Parts: sequence; C-alpha cells; structure tokens
Amino acid sequence: MKALVLGSDTPIGLTIIRELGAHGVEVEAIGRSGRSIGGASRFATKEHVRPQGAIDQWVPQLIRQSGADALLAVSESDLLELSALPRLIENCHILTPRPGPLAQVLDKSVTLALGRSLKMDVPISWQPVQGEDFAARTQSFDYPVILKWADPPRLAPMLAERGLTFLKAEYANDESALLAALSRYDGLARWPLVQTYCPGVGIGQMIHMSGGQATLRFQHLRLHEWPPEGGVSTLCRSVPITEHSAQMIQSEALLRAFDWDGPAMVEYRHDPATGRYWLMEVNGRFWGSLPLASASGAEFAWESFRRSVLRETATAPVPRTDLRARYMIPESRRLVRVVFQEQAIRDSSFRRRPWAETLDYFLEFFNFRTRYYVFRFDDPRPLICDFANIVRKLWSREQG
Repeated sequence: MKALVLGSDTPIGLTIIRELGAHGVEVEAIGRSGRSIGGASRFATKEHVRPQGAIDQWVPQLIRQSGADALLAVSESDLLELSALPRLIENCHILTPRPGPLAQVLDKSVTLALGRSLKMDVPISWQPVQGEDFAARTQSFDYPVILKWADPPRLAPMLAERGLTFLKAEYANDESALLAALSRYDGLARWPLVQTYCPGVGIGQMIHMSGGQATLRFQHLRLHEWPPEGGVSTLCRSVPITEHSAQMIQSEALLRAFDWDGPAMVEYRHDPATGRYWLMEVNGRFWGSLPLASASGAEFAWESFRRSVLRETATAPVPRTDLRARYMIPESRRLVRVVFQEQAIRDSSFRRRPWAETLDYFLEFFNFRTRYYVFRFDDPRPLICDFANIVRKLWSREQG
C-alpha cells in the first residue's frame, strides 16, 4: 500500500504520515521544501519538494511515478484544486471532498444558514455589502463582535494582492472599533462577516462520514488557543463520547445535510451556564488538533484510507478519552502574550492569570497524559527538524 500526503510541512500532515505509516502504508511526503517535519518522520519513505504550478499540472505525473493508492491533502486551497480532479487517477484514490459539499462548507454564511434551518443556535451575523449604511448597522449590535472572513480560501489571495494581512478573527469592542476595522477593506470592496460574541468554551466534534453514516467519532475541548482570545488550539483534551451526545447527533445531521463524505470537524462555542451550543463553523478537512485524536486512537486518516482504498467496513476501535495534546510553539507564544502583552489581547472578557498560567505551562510537562503535536519518543526527528527550521528562519531574518 502506498500513499501521497500533500502538506507535510504541518503537524497535521505529520500526523497523517505517522498514522498511515504505522499501519504499514508506504508514505511519500510532499512539502514546500526538502526540510518538512513530515518528511523527517521515520514513517515517510520518501520526500518530494512541491513543484511549482497548479496541482493538475504535476499531481497526475507524481501519482504515476509513485504508484500511490491514495492521495491525502491538508490545506483548504489544495483541497479546492484537488476536488476538481477525478476521484480516481491511475488507480489512485483522491481522498478529498467533492466540489459541491466542499464549497458549501468553506462558506461560513452557507454553513450558518444550514445550521439555522436544522434548529441549531448560530451567532447573529451580518455580511456587509457595498452600498449599505455601515454606521446604521453597527448601532444594532451588542458588543463585543468578531470579524471573520466567510470564505477564507477565496479571499486570502485578494488580501495578499493588496498588501492586507489576513486575520482569521478580529475583535471589536465598540461601534467605532468595528467601523475602523471595516474601513480597512473599503478598497477591496469586500468585508468580513460580523458576528456577535458567544460566551463559553470551544468544543470540536470530529466525525468521519461514509454513505451518510458516521463511522468514527471523537470530540475535544479547547483549553488554550493562539491568539488567547480565539484561534488555533494549542492545548486541548479529549472528551468522552457520552458527553454532548445530543449535540453529536445534530453534528451528524448537519454533515448529512451537506452530503458529506470523509472526515470533518463541527466547531461550537458551548456555554455551560446556559447549556447552549453555538455553531461556529465546519472544518471540511483534517483539523489542527488531529494529533490528539490520532494519539487517542481515533485515526481519521487511516479510516479514510481503509474504507476507500481497502474497502474495509469493520467498526473502528473505540478511542481513548483521557489524553491531552499541546502545540508547543504557539502555546509558548500564548504564554508570552498572557504574561507580558496584556494590551495585545483584544477580547475584553478574557481573564488573565499570569502566575497561574506560567505554573500550569511548566507543570504540563510532567503530565503523563499529555501528548505533543510534533514530538514523539518513537519518532523524534520531526522535532529536531522543526527546531532547525526555526533557527534557519531566525538566522535569515537577522541577515536580512
């Protein structure tokens, strides 16, 4: 068995490589350089530097050369390109979502509308459009609000062309701050989605769908994020599947409504005080906290491979529910921000606990239930590669 993994530069790609390799699949890593952390893994049999140009110009040839049985990818932009290709190329299964469901999932407005139709709680949202009276609309919100791009893969290149920074999420604590944030994009004539702030904690429900049925389930609670007010999960813990079970049923119904096939994560903000779950988005791809799921035995990459390539239908093993996982570099940046950069935290409701957070940061190293996004005792080279890449970047920046 052979597989190609596109996106070996990230902990997500590294996890996919480790997962498939542990099941005896020969994995060839494709990264943006010859120094990807996934390519450094002992589970990668070969490493390719990603060729220039559109995916359809080089992927078929690489499939023929490698004799791969499957191709898996990480980033949304790559998924979009791959979704336009046939499901099968040279007997190689392209294990990516199809164009219709993927386009819907990537558009947060569509996701929230579908969630609303299924009686799910969704944030009050406003998509600004040209010609509207922004000043009048901003008066109608309860603050703070959060700005997010409804369709990041499509908007990110447009922002880059105009020298604008892509912000995954931006907080506005009052009307003037919201108007100032929106005015930044007047030249683009496109604006991010504005949503009311939803209190609570982040919960991710991860599901593999096949033929309209869930074949693998896992869920986690976000403990820390980078930036601290919301973003990438940097410390998370698994949650027993018996908890939030009614919401898991709704998550499956949502994916079924998308006609989804393969892995996805449905994200919520859960307010324990009220018991409400606010639908945030659906990640129609392998997600950032995949290392926790994989370490717990919820092997979503292998589930996709074995069902599509090997045509196996046996029930997946029940995963563990007692582990935690850390993404060390952003987790360390988070600690610096919490301790030394209070003014940079945009969420006014965020509660800083500098001394407690510092103590927790170091004690976590001694928690035998904690796993890491990159480091593993049985596969240490990716961590060494990661450190070497950091030093190389710092050196280049210093020389520049």
